[in-house]
Amino acid sequence: MLNPGTIAPDFSLLGDDSQVHSLKDFAEGELVIFFYPKDLTPGCTTEACDFSDSLGEFQAMSAQVVGISQDSLASHARFKSKHTLRMLLLSDPDLAVHKLYGAYGEKHMYGKTTLGVIRSTFLIDKTGKIIRSWYKVRVKNHAHAVLETLKKWRSKT
Repeated sequence: MLNPGTIAPDFSLLGDDSQVHSLKDFAEGELVIFFYPKDLTPGCTTEACDFSDSLGEFQAMSAQVVGISQDSLASHARFKSKHTLRMLLLSDPDLAVHKLYGAYGEKHMYGKTTLGVIRSTFLIDKTGKIIRSWYKVRVKNHAHAVLETLKKWRSKT
């Protein structure tokens, strides 16, 4: 798990804009990275739409929002088009970045242990340090909670 004050792991992933993006590309302000299991599924759609709907508020504070899943760029394109998503989506097909952030691992459901994506979000400052991390995210009101955390953090700095 990545705790506050930890340096966020660097990455280089292809985005739905056909560009390769690394952590340093987002150093202009704070960055929200949300890891989600799968495009076009109910919980992931709700989460992505909530972040997209709040994107203007994040941008007003010079923060960027990026979603990461193992889905292909073609899947991301369908997802964005169907739900008019406005944030960048990155593809992590081998789950390497998920694993660096602790967003992939053992999950327990209905008495069974499986390996899978752990819905997780990270708020990162412009120096690359974790401000806050959320693991095992509950989708409802999550984007709002991240926005409120950013506002409180900004008021202290």
